[in-house]
Amino acid sequence: MADQTKNDNTPGIFELNNGSLQVKISNYGATITSLSVPDKNGKLADVVLGFDSVDPYVNGLAPYFGCIVGRVANRIKEGKFSLNGVDYTLPINNGPNSLHGGNKGFDKKTWEVAGHKKDGDKPFITFKYHSADGEEGCYPGAVTVTATYTLTSATTMRLDMEAVPENKDTPINLAQHTYWNLSGHDSGNILDHRIQIWGSHITPVDQHSVPTGELLPVKGTPFDFTEEKRIGERIGEVGIGYDHNYVLDCADQVKDGLKHAAKLRDGESSRVMDLWTDAPGVQFYTGNYVDGVVGKGNAVYGKHAGVCLETQGFPNAINQKSFPCVVVKAGEKYKHTMLFEFSA
Repeated sequence: MADQTKNDNTPGIFELNNGSLQVKISNYGATITSLSVPDKNGKLADVVLGFDSVDPYVNGLAPYFGCIVGRVANRIKEGKFSLNGVDYTLPINNGPNSLHGGNKGFDKKTWEVAGHKKDGDKPFITFKYHSADGEEGCYPGAVTVTATYTLTSATTMRLDMEAVPENKDTPINLAQHTYWNLSGHDSGNILDHRIQIWGSHITPVDQHSVPTGELLPVKGTPFDFTEEKRIGERIGEVGIGYDHNYVLDCADQVKDGLKHAAKLRDGESSRVMDLWTDAPGVQFYTGNYVDGVVGKGNAVYGKHAGVCLETQGFPNAINQKSFPCVVVKAGEKYKHTMLFEFSA
């Protein structure tokens, strides 16, 4: 696929290829549209849900497939928060709450391509977006955001997200929202995938999926993935599926300064993905609301067709003083890194 000029702000799809990992990423929403990795026999499969072209993303057909969400990922209760004595009201787009930045969050913006090296040693692409003061009718202050995807080794992809508020303090919480299916995007549901999550507590939620402010130990509950187990083992005990924030434990395993968040394993192909991060939490979401989406190669994605592991600040943290703070002061820098390590 031909490289576009760096100042061409039309939505397109760009490639990164180091001879082992093959990744396609769009500047629309900084979205991973395809990621192919080998299985135990060297056979490649595309392990992310998505579409063949940018049009379905632009036309709003993707339930956050593969994108970066912001300015504030996850839910803000009733779309309201106060900061520095000012009350703010966001668009409501998820029950009574504001989700993933509002009606037109960062996932629905065309980002500038600030740099791109397609292949060779450490292929990368850097996207840049300028979020205006008052975006979504509310968010305070202008923010400059960058996201760089890099193939750091034959089996590893790194994502570095940064954001700098220019003139006002503002909440920032970016998350990467890829739906993973290590059997292949078109292989059915992920209930037989096995997962381990390095989180011994979750932030339990109310009936509108907003954290209550408590921390709940997972031991002995259907939320306990401190040891590897089938995703589907006790999913029937948690309503329509998992959509919960795990509090990541203090790192006993560290790689490149990042703590181990999760290990996802597909028994059939033997593909494994290890996720490392510097964020305090990870949203474990089992694609509960995916329903008959026609994706790549006319594959039909149903409920639980993919699993999301969205490292993040805690949901509704702007309204929960006991949660780690998501407010970034003017001139300071928000940083969030994820490392995706594949093996078989």
